[in-house]
Amino acid sequence: MAMQSQTEIKVFAHETPTLGADKARRTSKRGWMAGGAVFLIFAGIAVFGILARLHNAATVHAETAQLAVPSVAIVSLEHSAAAQEIVLPGNVQPFVSAPIYSRTNGYLRRWFVDIGAHVKKGQLLAEIETPEVDQQLEQSRSNLATAQANLRLAEITKNRYQGLLATHAVAQQDVDNAVGTYNANKTIVDADQANVKQLEVLQSFEKIYAPFDGIITARNTDTGRLIASGNSGGVTADLFQISQPGKLRVYVNVPEQYSQDAKPGMTADLTLTEFPGRKFQGKLVRTSNAINYATRTLVVEVDVDNPGGELLSGAYTEVHLKVDGQGSSCLLPVSALIFRSQGLQVAVVKDGNAVLTPVTPGRDFGDRIEIVSGLKGDESVISNPPDSIVTGEKVQTVQPTVTAGGA
Repeated sequence: MAMQSQTEIKVFAHETPTLGADKARRTSKRGWMAGGAVFLIFAGIAVFGILARLHNAATVHAETAQLAVPSVAIVSLEHSAAAQEIVLPGNVQPFVSAPIYSRTNGYLRRWFVDIGAHVKKGQLLAEIETPEVDQQLEQSRSNLATAQANLRLAEITKNRYQGLLATHAVAQQDVDNAVGTYNANKTIVDADQANVKQLEVLQSFEKIYAPFDGIITARNTDTGRLIASGNSGGVTADLFQISQPGKLRVYVNVPEQYSQDAKPGMTADLTLTEFPGRKFQGKLVRTSNAINYATRTLVVEVDVDNPGGELLSGAYTEVHLKVDGQGSSCLLPVSALIFRSQGLQVAVVKDGNAVLTPVTPGRDFGDRIEIVSGLKGDESVISNPPDSIVTGEKVQTVQPTVTAGGA
């Protein structure tokens, strides 16, 4: 029994280490499995984050590429009419206007008309007091009387000597001296008479008369004022301004591109802000037949009858001229123009790219401008191009597309 017990003990003692090792191996395996699961979880999270970042980066790149192409609105060109009307500014001027100056020196004695007065040709406007001229005239008349007395005495002496020469009572030399004295005195009388007439003319300038029928538009003098003649060489001022209101004229600067259409005889309508809805018909009567170098315009004159005096000289007016239209001209909003050192340009969309095209402007209508050359009429023009736009830049159009007339 004792030996059997020892054998059992030995057997049990041998079996116990094997069970511990198995248990340790199982525990180690479970640890590795847990670690692998944790690793896989973290690896999945990392891969998910990387994929999300890559997706976001791709989205941002696509959006950036899309935003890099500017969006632009385009306009369709509007052709101008074949027969068109141009409106040009002008100033209404009297057909005849003149400043009235004095032709003698003195003081204004009195004036008889004021501004707005209707006067007739030859009507007395003012009187000037000229004491110096009056005294000079008296002196000249006295000198003329003396010269005439000497001439009569020389004539008597001449006739006497010529009578005595027939009887040989005097020498020929004495007769010649008498004749010479007579001729000299006659010349002096003629000179004094001319001087008297000149001073009489100056004295007649004491009265200022209207040179033609008209209206006094300005009075620049008053009683007692010192008057200087217009040819005195100093600073002179006109006494009155007179103009004829029955017929008026307007000078208009026509742009060079329409200069060939501005022909004498064509009608021109005048509109003024003080007469809303009314037009005054005028007529183009003459042109300067020359282009002004500074303004590149042709000066034309439009005459308009004004029998009732409704139109006032000096008024601002707009002159409407009907000229032949240019077939290639079209209208664009002014916002479509690009101002650069290369000249005036517009941006045209062609195959998704912007193309800068030089153009020549015509009439300016404020919000729209006429283009007379550079465009065919079927282009899509960018209505408001960015300042940095260049030829070849990709653009994308947006809707709605507007016309030049509604821009």
